[in-house]
Amino acid sequence: MDKVWINAVGVGAALCSMTSFTPQIFKIWKEKDASSVSFRMFCLTVTGFVLWTTYGALLGSWPIVVSNAVCLALSAVILGLKLKYR
Repeated sequence: MDKVWINAVGVGAALCSMTSFTPQIFKIWKEKDASSVSFRMFCLTVTGFVLWTTYGALLGSWPIVVSNAVCLALSAVILGLKLKYR
């Protein structure tokens, strides 16, 4: 497969992953309610993104690092809002 297509798939996956958290953040922020968010699930999600970011750094793969660091930050925001609006 052409490297351009491989990179396009990677960029598309990264953009989908990064933007997938924003609707939940806006919903929690608007409603000031995070009761429907699973605390355990987001703890596990944050842990997963820490590991992916570390993995990418160890490989020297900055696309993996950047996309997972953004996802880590966004999922950490959701976790923080969950704690704020218990």
